[in-house]
Amino acid sequence: MGAVPHSGAVPQGAAPKKSRRSGPRPKHIPQRMCVACRDHAAKRTLIRLVRTPEGNVEVDPTGKKNGRGAYLCENPACWEKALKTGLLSRALNISLSQETIASLRQHAATLPPPEPVKVGASEEGS
Repeated sequence: MGAVPHSGAVPQGAAPKKSRRSGPRPKHIPQRMCVACRDHAAKRTLIRLVRTPEGNVEVDPTGKKNGRGAYLCENPACWEKALKTGLLSRALNISLSQETIASLRQHAATLPPPEPVKVGASEEGS
């Protein structure tokens, strides 16, 4: 007798085709965490601090300086918490000098104040 016909659209021995999404692939956005408040955010929205190979700690506006990095929010309260409790020292594996702490506090003073939390419309009518 003859061969039994194969049921289905896929020829025998061939793998089924995978469905493809239409449109371009979404761009990957690197995420980093603030060492003080532990919130995750896009890498470009946080401020990077770097411990250079010479042992200096400085603000890295480009995000590309060589050395060990740590990230902080633009919230001045996060900066104060990181400097006061030693979270930044721990993240960078270095003990910070008083001069370095003073210069980082000066930088934190130039940051914009945090935005107030807005109350949702559903809570106002209650």
